[in-house]
Amino acid sequence: MIHAQVMQTPTGPLSLLVRDGVLVAAGFTADPQEMFVRLPHEARAEGLTVVDDLGEVTRATRAYFDGDLTAIDALPVEQPGTDKRRHLHKTLREVRAGTTVSYAELAERAGLPRTAARAAGSACAQNLIAPFVPCHRVLPQGGGFGGYYYGPEVKEWLLGHETKHGRA
Repeated sequence: MIHAQVMQTPTGPLSLLVRDGVLVAAGFTADPQEMFVRLPHEARAEGLTVVDDLGEVTRATRAYFDGDLTAIDALPVEQPGTDKRRHLHKTLREVRAGTTVSYAELAERAGLPRTAARAAGSACAQNLIAPFVPCHRVLPQGGGFGGYYYGPEVKEWLLGHETKHGRA
């Protein structure tokens, strides 16, 4: 069974979906079903139930929004994708809060050629676990905020929050 919780955050509701203590989806929406339908069929077959508290995931998420930017770093996450995409997501989790990288830099950090920036962008676009897999920390090389599944205002808020409380 997949357990979901909707938390209120300073930038809006955040739906968290957990299976066996592992985050499988998270996104800035008040409807956990929006995240649930993006999961693979096998995961959806387990069903979804909404709960009031997800234990450590809830505590760590609250701590992150209260300014402890490292609180969510150790939470286990799992999402579908090719080996390359999962490696890019793992590399993305290594980008420190309060810092940003370009898509080309993310590719390079993952051991891919800088020309793999499109693959890095695709990995960000397919990310199911925001902000725990922090695609908001990736900016276009040409400047600006670029795209973000939950809108540029959420991305801008997250970056500002991390700059304010950052350790960079």
